Amino acid sequence: MHSVSVRCRASAGMNAPEVSVEVFAGPGLPGLSIVGLVETAIKESRDRVRAAILNSGFNMPDRRIVVSLAPADLPKSGSRYDLAIAIGILCASRQLPVALLESCEFVGELALAGELRAVSGTLPMAMRAVEAGHRIIVPRANEHETGLLENPDVLVANNLQEVGNFLSSTATLSSALCEKIVVQPCSADLSDVIGQARARRALEIVAVGGHHLLMRGPPGTGKSMLAQRLPGLLPAPGQREVLETAAIFSLRGISPECWPEWGTRPFRAPHHTATPAAIAGGGSTPHPGEISLAHNGVLFLDELPEFQRRALEVLREPLETGMISISRAERTVTFPARFQLIAAMNPCPCGYRGDPVHECRCSPDQVKRYRERISGPFLDRMDIVIELSREVMSFSAQSSEESTADVNKRVVKARELCKKRGTITNGSLDGKAIRSWCWPDQRGLALLDEAITKLGLSRRACDRALRVARSIADLAGVDAIDCRHVAEALSYRAT
Repeated sequence: MHSVSVRCRASAGMNAPEVSVEVFAGPGLPGLSIVGLVETAIKESRDRVRAAILNSGFNMPDRRIVVSLAPADLPKSGSRYDLAIAIGILCASRQLPVALLESCEFVGELALAGELRAVSGTLPMAMRAVEAGHRIIVPRANEHETGLLENPDVLVANNLQEVGNFLSSTATLSSALCEKIVVQPCSADLSDVIGQARARRALEIVAVGGHHLLMRGPPGTGKSMLAQRLPGLLPAPGQREVLETAAIFSLRGISPECWPEWGTRPFRAPHHTATPAAIAGGGSTPHPGEISLAHNGVLFLDELPEFQRRALEVLREPLETGMISISRAERTVTFPARFQLIAAMNPCPCGYRGDPVHECRCSPDQVKRYRERISGPFLDRMDIVIELSREVMSFSAQSSEESTADVNKRVVKARELCKKRGTITNGSLDGKAIRSWCWPDQRGLALLDEAITKLGLSRRACDRALRVARSIADLAGVDAIDCRHVAEALSYRAT
């Protein structure tokens, strides 16, 4: 009789808690049972593990084998435990030495022939293993993501036999190759947007402060074009932000070929038929939704009133906190969700209210019902709300608009001022920081008081206006906020 313990990790959001795969081989009728609050996919691993062991040149012990995944109260799902279970069986039956088990973790799904297949969420597991000071062995198919850690303790293997040779010290495993993070230029350039000077100015302010923007205007006024060009205006993400983004895409199980280019920020544009669970995340085993996939990037909601009311309301808390908690009967999982929301909508159901070219066919009641699809609390969380109008231009006219690279230089310079104050972005400043960094002069305060009276702004809306004024001042390269900055910030509160 012999028992061993092999390290693995569960999938529980970004945490990836450690799981001990305890294997006991003792007397009794030959068989393999797996316990520890496991789901169907893990129970089915019995047949995969048995076939993989035999096809890799090892023997399946003719004993009663019990596999316990501890802690027993932690829900476990997926096929990521296959490799750890197989290694535990081979070590418990003394076909492999146990000397390296204490310092290693094992993650991977086994094919019947013994090959290792990719599993979702490998990058967060590798990050936690490295933090714990352990080596971790992952399938070579996950090398693309785990190589981002640039750590020699992240090892890759092709099959069970290679892992066995490594534990027997008869062969070595290579470290995951590093993926170089290269800043890719944004293919959608701001110079493609002709005219719309006010909207371009608003987009630049949004890029500086990490603010949320709502654009309202008739079809063809450039709302989608402007939104698609925001990622190129933002500063390139740092190493930590790239790892966070990659970890979320890994948890979602999205193929690395569909991930954002390294060095660029994610841009997510879900269709208006998306459900609340698709937007916020969910499922019996909680997975990240669109707001988490847009973490450190941009979430674009086109045709905003066409989204389900519940799908929009779930955004209210993440817009304030930068995270989303998904609760189920057995667990609560928290995913990061610090994104910039860019929304676009028509002024009315037909889309042509206020358009000088097309006649609007909507009645006042229809317009009212259309706009009431978006709740007041949701609108209150938008930092900038602007109206776009149709601009008639001649194709033969020569125009020269600023490019994305030109505007990006100003944005990066303004963001440096924010970093010197020790804050992430102006849009995330809390109440105490607003009083320290966003408080205007006496004329600015008087203007703000007048706006509260005439426009009926809430306290949240006032705080957001002050954050926008801080970004406007940063663009101007000044420390003090005066009435001009407050006036421009208030002008972006169209209702």
